[in-house]
Amino acid sequence: MFIFLFTKNLTMKLGMKKPLFYLCYKKSSTTVLVAILALGIYSCRTSSNEPVEPGVVSKGVETYDASFAYQWADMNLKLIRASSGFAPPVASRALGYTGLTLYESVVAGMKDNKSLAGQLNGLVSLPKPEDGKEYNWAISANAGQLFMAKNLWPSANDAAKKTVDSLGAAIRATLIANQSNEVIQRSEALGEAIAKAIFEWSKMDGGAEGYAQNFPSDYVVPTGPGKWVTTGANKVPLLPYWGKNRNFIAINKNLTPPQPIPYSTLTSSEQFKQNYEVYTVSQNLTTDQKAIATFWADGGGTFTPPGHSYNIATIALKKTSAKLDKAAETYARVGVAVAEAFINCWRCKYLFNTLRPITYIRTTINPTWSPLVATPPFPEHTSGHSSQSGASYVVLEAMFGENFAFTDNTNTAFGQKERSFTSFKQAAEEAAVSRLYGGIHIRRANESGLVEGSTVGKNVNALAWKK
Repeated sequence: MFIFLFTKNLTMKLGMKKPLFYLCYKKSSTTVLVAILALGIYSCRTSSNEPVEPGVVSKGVETYDASFAYQWADMNLKLIRASSGFAPPVASRALGYTGLTLYESVVAGMKDNKSLAGQLNGLVSLPKPEDGKEYNWAISANAGQLFMAKNLWPSANDAAKKTVDSLGAAIRATLIANQSNEVIQRSEALGEAIAKAIFEWSKMDGGAEGYAQNFPSDYVVPTGPGKWVTTGANKVPLLPYWGKNRNFIAINKNLTPPQPIPYSTLTSSEQFKQNYEVYTVSQNLTTDQKAIATFWADGGGTFTPPGHSYNIATIALKKTSAKLDKAAETYARVGVAVAEAFINCWRCKYLFNTLRPITYIRTTINPTWSPLVATPPFPEHTSGHSSQSGASYVVLEAMFGENFAFTDNTNTAFGQKERSFTSFKQAAEEAAVSRLYGGIHIRRANESGLVEGSTVGKNVNALAWKK
């Protein structure tokens, strides 16, 4: 009687056409007991009231190839070049949001990672996948990257915009093969919804139209001994309000800006000594020092310093044959790190408004002196290139280790020879000293930038990336 009632109950739960007791009757007693035990366990498992985790019926993000993510990273760099007004801080902002979007569009399908919603400054929540529904995370990521590429670079030329659409369509065609329309539509809807939410959040950071306000006419340039003065055609410096932008990570706003060297023209002063170093080094540059200065210049028409860091991330990912999960986290960390570094660096620059070496040297040492690299149109302290290099090397170390050797070919397209490094830190330190070789920063600005940037990078790493 027990077997009859028990098997009848299981028959109803499993939806079987023939009663289970009939099958049991036809089998041996041993088979019956094994079947009842197995089905009893199955019944307990399927009747559990525990919620189904999102993505349990989907392939994990770690199973996806990351090659399409590299294509989007390359496209982002091309968009920097093709967009008017995309100075380094503006470019860093776009990379911050697009890297974050890539990560958030797939994080629900990652084993150990957590969303950054609720952790980043003002980003309270983001759309989530439906429980128990199948998603293709690559399709989701592609939809998110396409949306960001079409919205974060509004000043891109028409040719670049057409290339964005073509790339999105080409990647989509390769990803949707053997996928049902339901999965395709659901995955694309999620990726685009996340991208839209992040884009709406980005509009409130203070830098949404920075590309159109590089040199605001309402800015009053501070005057006085040791203060920045124009070194070119622009009467006001670049993006003087950028340091007021919202940080991705709230704690970064409260970092104490590194102090510049007190202004003095006395030959015994530290200010004179450091500017004199710039002058004497420029007079005796070796072939390698010149190569370093030009390799890291990242001036107009290039990918800019933050784009350079983003490409180093791609180099590391390709070298390790990384899957989509690692690629998404890496681009998010680097993107947020360089964006944060530029906000904090620009806050420091316009707090102190220090003069450039070209101004100090011409008024104090040699009136006809010129640097190897053209002086950028903004204050000297601290070095933006050093700050973002410091931030990016710290987050890249967290992803790939401290002794990661790589060859940097970022600027070979612009006539520069590739350079090899034994670690990300070594590359960052070379990037920093390149500004001294180029004649546009004193040593103090470079070293302070590295320290401040590394602190920003540590704060990025301190986010709860893992469960």
